Amino acid sequence: MPSRPSPRHAWYWLARRGRAATARSVLAGEASADAARKQELELRQEEELQQGVFAAAQSDEEEEEPEFPVAGDIRAAAFFDLDNTVMQGAALFHFGRGLYKRDFFEKRELARFAWQQAWFRMAGNENAGHMADVRSSALSIVQGHRVAELTGIGEEIYDEYMAGRIWPGTRALAQAHLDAGQKVWLVTAAPVETATIIARRLGLTGALGTVAESVDGVYTGRLVGEPLHGPAKAEAVRALAAAENLELERCAAYSDSANDIPMLSLVGYPYAINPDSRLRDHARDMGWRLRDYRTGRKAAKVGIPAAAGVGAVAGGAAAAVALQRRRR
Repeated sequence: MPSRPSPRHAWYWLARRGRAATARSVLAGEASADAARKQELELRQEEELQQGVFAAAQSDEEEEEPEFPVAGDIRAAAFFDLDNTVMQGAALFHFGRGLYKRDFFEKRELARFAWQQAWFRMAGNENAGHMADVRSSALSIVQGHRVAELTGIGEEIYDEYMAGRIWPGTRALAQAHLDAGQKVWLVTAAPVETATIIARRLGLTGALGTVAESVDGVYTGRLVGEPLHGPAKAEAVRALAAAENLELERCAAYSDSANDIPMLSLVGYPYAINPDSRLRDHARDMGWRLRDYRTGRKAAKVGIPAAAGVGAVAGGAAAAVALQRRRR
């Protein structure tokens, strides 16, 4: 009797299928970029109204510096994967826990969410089959609910399950880009509404996420295009860069997963954060910088200092200093 392939082999087979961007990937990417820019505009307008004044335009005519990130370089931005890069675990799983607490679905569905989260934590990467299963579950759960209702609940869920799971080191990297005057975007397969909440709470510019179709403010249970995963992420970054007049060669991207190699390959400054084994090998072959905040161990080529276990303040200071060194 032939032996059954191990979960690791099954994941590898699934991860290697369908890597090229399809028309649905392009549609998903463009829809996510449009949604992200709309969210950014609405957030900016809201902040201006709260402050009672319009934000003064910043002067970006400063002379470019040799450090990275380059202060005042408005043609540069940073793109951060979310799950296991910025935050421990998967945002969609935590969101599911919060919905269960509010009686959105039954115990058997919660058990499935818990099993998928356990797999994610043990494997340390995104399994295409599990992500598809969780996506179908999430769409069926939110169908018929109002977007505003789920957004309000998402704010509460962030406080309950996500706020304490942010990696201090990765958060400090994002802050270094913000301090340099660059925009910073989350890029994730999580729903764009959830991703936008997380981005706003972290003080980031905005988020690119999976766009769920809604009609008159009510979820239909369908997606626009496909989930923002793999090649679709690269398409979203490309579309946003074109809309924002960015030069990708000046931009940085950060991820833990080999699924994001298309996105990482787009930019001039790719970083592997908490990488899975395939991304770690690929990053070493390509000379990309690596950092693992899960264990604090040094990677083969270190461009980002350790921050795990030393707290957000110490981690932020260390990472900010390291980012001032020019990439070799």
